[in-house]
Amino acid sequence: MSKRTSARFKCCLRCKALLLSQASICPNCRSSEFTTDWSGIVIVFDPENSVIAKALNLTKPGRYAIKCR
Repeated sequence: MSKRTSARFKCCLRCKALLLSQASICPNCRSSEFTTDWSGIVIVFDPENSVIAKALNLTKPGRYAIKCR
């Protein structure tokens, strides 16, 4: 997996949600701890029926990083 440092998105360190860089609080978990050092991306539309979402313990639809550093 290639390392992605993106100025457009930042990763919530608590829930791994990918947010636009202007966000100050994560809407999923209300954390304010972020990093721009993340890799991999998963977009979840239907977490209740998604095997990937269940494997990653994702309960809300959205854009997530696979790994946050």
